[in-house]
Amino acid sequence: MAKKAEKDPKLLSVEEKLRALYRLQLIDTQIDKIRTVRGELPLQVQDLEDEVAGLNTRIEKLKEEISDLEGHVSAKKNAIKESEALIKKYEEQQKNVRNNREFDSLSKEIEFQSLEIQLAEKRIKEFKSRIENKTEILDATVEDMNDRQKELDHKKGELDKIVADTEKDEKKLEKASKDAEKSIEDRLLKAYKRIRQKVKNGMAVVPVERESAGGSFIRIPPQRILDIAARKKVIVDEHSGRILVDEELANEEAENLKDVIK
Repeated sequence: MAKKAEKDPKLLSVEEKLRALYRLQLIDTQIDKIRTVRGELPLQVQDLEDEVAGLNTRIEKLKEEISDLEGHVSAKKNAIKESEALIKKYEEQQKNVRNNREFDSLSKEIEFQSLEIQLAEKRIKEFKSRIENKTEILDATVEDMNDRQKELDHKKGELDKIVADTEKDEKKLEKASKDAEKSIEDRLLKAYKRIRQKVKNGMAVVPVERESAGGSFIRIPPQRILDIAARKKVIVDEHSGRILVDEELANEEAENLKDVIK
């Protein structure tokens, strides 16, 4: 069977346009509710992931710095051994010198190597002090990272559960929203989306309830209420900027869509 051609949105009557707009609003409101359930969790998870990644980078950098310092300590210890070997060598040579000049020359070499040992020992103490300091920072950073990782795992668990519980419904509603948009002409759809971005609760199309726009306490003049109920033109609330529909139309569309939006 051939697929029935969709009616050009521009050829719809005003009432059909209003129904299409309110139908889209009902669907989008349900999507908003699902995303509200998630609340700030996605952002919190992203922030924690960034924080854990940053802490891991810092931990790796600290480990590299400690490793470099330990390398310097090892190098200085080797230098001390070399100096000690030279001192021993020079002391042996002093036993066989032929004159005072050779003895004094070897004594200067021994003194120089002794100073090298003292300098190396001083540097080793400095390196070890820096290693101790960086190790304390590393331990604190690892502890902080572990705490953040636990918090991240908990938040991701919460988010994954919510997503698992709502993903099917959200996808179904998103498809319904896209389908509903097809029956709305571009001019009205752009206006609808612009209003949704501006208003706090995303309600761009609202019914008239108790002589006021939905969610508002400002009364609408009786003649304007009659114009809205007549469904002859798209009427915008002058106070909130929302598109207005009559309560009967709103109830009918909610009933027609209850299987999708429940």
